[in-house]
Amino acid sequence: MRPTTKLRQLLSRPGAIMAPGVADALNAKLVQRHGFEAVYMTGAGTSAVRLGMPDVGLLTMSEMVDNAARIADASGLPVIADADNGYGGVLNVRRTVQAYERAGIAAVHIEDQVMPKRCGHLMGKQLVPVEEMVAKIRAATDARSDADFVLIARSDAVAVEGFEPALERALRYKEAGADVLFIEAPSAEQLPKIAPRLKAPLVYNMATSGKTPFLKREEIERLGFQIIIYPNWMMLAAIRAASEVLATLKETGTIASIAKDVPSFKEFFDLLGMPEVQELEARYGIDEKARVKY
Repeated sequence: MRPTTKLRQLLSRPGAIMAPGVADALNAKLVQRHGFEAVYMTGAGTSAVRLGMPDVGLLTMSEMVDNAARIADASGLPVIADADNGYGGVLNVRRTVQAYERAGIAAVHIEDQVMPKRCGHLMGKQLVPVEEMVAKIRAATDARSDADFVLIARSDAVAVEGFEPALERALRYKEAGADVLFIEAPSAEQLPKIAPRLKAPLVYNMATSGKTPFLKREEIERLGFQIIIYPNWMMLAAIRAASEVLATLKETGTIASIAKDVPSFKEFFDLLGMPEVQELEARYGIDEKARVKY
């Protein structure tokens, strides 16, 4: 089944889809291993992994698509990917959608920020006129060759123009053809007002800034949201764990004390697909002495 069709099926079911955020193929495998049905490619995480820089609009479309394709290939899951502001005007948006679709991505979200854009939970954002974003949504819907490819329209207007203008923008994007709507960084007081007004599938962004509450899945479902993304939680956990390893190594000159607390060599390679490699080498007649082993 195509990942786009799979995501459409997930959206048609009761309840919300949980999509942990990753920025690389390794963590995508972990998401799949833990039984999640979808995965999110975080733009801020991709900027961190690819550039070691904050999410301030530095990555190009081709860099983002390349990263999304690797995540899709490694996980085998429907990927919901950040596509920033489409990387330009309406023709750029068309090319962006086509590139993500060819890469095997199930959905993208496109936001109504100007270039250069900012992370949705940073200040200093600026918006394009609503008519320009409507044209981008129309271009994105026209660009699809797969009718199941999911187009998510994101508005960052809450922090710039206010909550009501953000809802009005989202309704215009819905009229233009967006499948799912994404109001970025609403407050706890604003959350219950979104679904009754928009009457469309919605994204809940469990970002690490805390601007939007850290609610349970059941609470988010009751608020009327169908997709929950968790952008950078895995990356933050890895930063803390890696820092502790480095601090121990620096202070003691050895990793002996922490060896028991990290995955074993075999666990690491098994996560990466070593059993499948061994099975393929046996199937295709690789000489026994040359086959990879532990």
